[in-house]
Amino acid sequence: MPAYIKGAIPVLLVIIFLSTACREHPTPKPRGYFRIELPQKEYLRLDSAMPYAIDYPKYARIQADPSPTAEPYWINVVFPSFKARIHITYKEINDNLYEILEDNIKLAYSHVVKADAIDDRIFMDDDNNVFGIVFQIKGDAASPVQFFATDSVKHFLRGALYFQARPNKDSLAPVINFITDDIFHMMESVRWKTHP
Repeated sequence: MPAYIKGAIPVLLVIIFLSTACREHPTPKPRGYFRIELPQKEYLRLDSAMPYAIDYPKYARIQADPSPTAEPYWINVVFPSFKARIHITYKEINDNLYEILEDNIKLAYSHVVKADAIDDRIFMDDDNNVFGIVFQIKGDAASPVQFFATDSVKHFLRGALYFQARPNKDSLAPVINFITDDIFHMMESVRWKTHP
C-alpha cells in the first residue's frame, strides 16, 4: 500500500468521525398550548323577570336560549373569549321533584363513558333555601361541570358547561378551573322569587 494512502486513512477516519459526531439529532418537542389570559373576577347581578336571581361574571354575557325547544327562563351564560357557555334551564316543581332530580343525576352520570372520575359536591344554604350538587366531570367529557339548585318545593335550576371545541382536558384545564369557580359563585348567589 502506497505511503500516501496509509497517511490518508487516519485523516479520512478523523473527518468521517467529526462529520458524524457534530450532527444534531432532532428531539421531538412536547405539544404546547397557548397561554390563556384570565380576567379579574367580578360579578354582575341577573335580577330580571326570571323566577330566580343569580350573579354572573362581568366577562360573560347573558343570552336567551335560542333553541326551538327552549322553555321559559332558559338562558346561556356565554364566555366569548373562552368559546364556552353555561346552559341554564329552569323548571317549576309540581310534585315531581324526585323525577327531576333523577333525570338530572342521570344526565350528569351519562358522561361516565368519557370521564376519568366524577366528583360531586353538595351545596346547602339553609338561610336562602338553596340546595344542590355540583358535578365535576374529570376527563374528556363534553360537559366538564354540571350543577343544579332547588328549594325542594317550587324551583329547580340546572346548569351545564360546554365548550365550542373538542374536549381536551389538558388544554382546557385552566379555563375549566376558572369557570368552575364562577359556577360555585353562581350557586352561592341563587335567590328564589315568589312571583316571576
